[in-house]
Order: sequence, then structure tokens, then C-alpha cells
Amino acid sequence: MTKLLTRSENIRTFILEHVEKHPSDINTFTANHFKITRQAVNRHLLRLVHEGSLSVSGRTKDRVYKLSAITNWVEKYDIDENLAEDVVWRDDVSKILGEMPDNVKDIWHYGFTEMFNNAIDHSEGKNIIVAIKTTAATAEMMIVDDGVGIFKKIQKAINLMDERHAVLELAKGKLTTDPENHTGEGIFFTSRMFDKFDIISGGVYFSHSFDEEEDWILEQGEISSRTAVWMKLSNHTARTTKKIFAKFTSGDDLVFNKTVVPVKLAQYGDENLISRSQAKRLLARVDRFKIVMFNFEGVKNIGQAFADEIFRVFQQRHPEIELIPYNTNSEIKRMIARSKG
Repeated sequence: MTKLLTRSENIRTFILEHVEKHPSDINTFTANHFKITRQAVNRHLLRLVHEGSLSVSGRTKDRVYKLSAITNWVEKYDIDENLAEDVVWRDDVSKILGEMPDNVKDIWHYGFTEMFNNAIDHSEGKNIIVAIKTTAATAEMMIVDDGVGIFKKIQKAINLMDERHAVLELAKGKLTTDPENHTGEGIFFTSRMFDKFDIISGGVYFSHSFDEEEDWILEQGEISSRTAVWMKLSNHTARTTKKIFAKFTSGDDLVFNKTVVPVKLAQYGDENLISRSQAKRLLARVDRFKIVMFNFEGVKNIGQAFADEIFRVFQQRHPEIELIPYNTNSEIKRMIARSKG
């Protein structure tokens, strides 16, 4: 009896985790995965609908299922000397998120306090809005401030030519406009803990997905100077803050000494990565790390000067730093090998 109950819970958890991507064929998708009949899956679907975890529309073959919102909560906070992220977490946010596995709650605790504190200390705004939506499978949160805009502020603080360069610097980590009070690790680690992490400010959009390990820029019309951070996480993830920290740190004191640099962020549109100036932009501040992994996903080719600047010139100047290119096609591998040779 116990095994049957456990299997039933596993089936319903599977449905909740996959229904967003399979709203119209979740029955067949689940039946194939567990090798059970569609009629058996239908009983689980009916139960989830009855519990309020799922909603359904359409008839018979045209039925579409989706996660039902359990919580839709919005609160506005004035930025002043009394506003503290730990108090807001304890008094409001943790209660709204509700009961969760410890590892999931730890991720939310870290992510919320880091992003909320950034808005307090760096936005130069007057207020922060926090919005939370929960379902039986996921929770998502948006933190919006009415300040000067994160990318614009970074651009001015470290003298970048373009707001888009700020996304590349954020992706590397160890970036802060207030080094006396901040380490610059918050966004780097937070973006890698959640299933989906987005920042939008002005006309620049930074996005990182855990399952895709991709950072990218989407330019769009100027929206406003305010900054919006959006985070989404499965309630059933096995991920932990400890595992994420371990991927990029070493030693008993957890020194942050490893980074991943998304090479694609150094190019705009369809331009090719051929110049030394592009390479130098990619290499900015990477000398703060011991291991630098260059992710070439989405990059079709690179020029000789670009490769030479990174894998010969920079490497000779910094032999103590390990440079690791990955997601490279045959053309890029050949160019890197040529620069080293």
C-alpha cells in the first residue's frame, strides 16, 4: 500500500513539474513516462483539479491543463533607513512562500535578501515593489525598484561604453559599484541558483536559465529606468545553495575563484568576434579568478586576433590562470589551437 501511494505521489509531482511545457498533451506525456494508461493518468489529473492545483479548459481531446495560482501577493516598501531585507524576509516574504523543503527555502532566502538589499543600497530609488506568485509546483518573484537602472549605473560606475557591456560584467561576477560594502557576488550566485533569473532595465534584458546555462542580451524599446528582477524556482528541485557555491569556490573559506564567461555577450547582433578590442572587453576583470571558463555556445566563429589576445597574449601574462574554452565547434577549436601554437 505504501509503494502504491509513493508511486501516485510521484506521478502527480511529475504532472505538476511538466504541465507548463505540456499543457495539451500532459496525459499522454505522463502515460508514456510511467508506462501506464491514459485512463490512469486521467484519475491523477482529476484529483489535482479537484485539489485546486490544476485548472482545466476545453473538452475531451482539446483539454488544456495549467497550474493554478495558490498565492498572488504584492507589497510596496518605502526605501529609508529603517528598511532591512532580513526583516522583510522574516515578517512577510517567508510567510507568503509558505512551507517548502529546506533546500528550496534556503535558495529563496539567499536570492530574495541579496536582490532586495541591492535595491536598497544601489538603486537610488524611493520604493521597492515585491510580487510573489505560487503554485503547487513553482514559486516566482519579482522585485522592482524605481531607481536609476542597474545597467546604466554600472555603465557609469566602471566607465563602460554601452549599457549592454554591464550584462557581460554581471555575468562574470565580482562586480559591484560599492566595493567597500559589497563583494559583487550576489547576482552571480543568485542567477545560478534559480531555474530562471531575469533582470530588465531600460532597453536591456539579462537572462539566465539553469538548464540552458546561457546568458544573453535582448535589446528592446526603452521601457523605463527602473529595474525589475524576476526569479522562478521549482518547489521540488534538488538544488542547494551549497552545491552552487561549491561549483565556483574552493578552500575552507569558499573563495570565489572560478567564473564562466559567456563569449556571446561580447558580440552585438550578427557581428563577428575578430578584434583584439572585443577580446579585451571579454577579458576585463577575469584576472580576479583562478579558473576562467569561456562558454562559446551560440558563437559560430572567431578571428585570429581575437583568439590570439585571449589564449596567447593574456595567457602568457597570466600563466597562473587556467583558461578553459568549451562548447566550441571545430572552426573555433582550430583557431584556438593556432593561437596557442
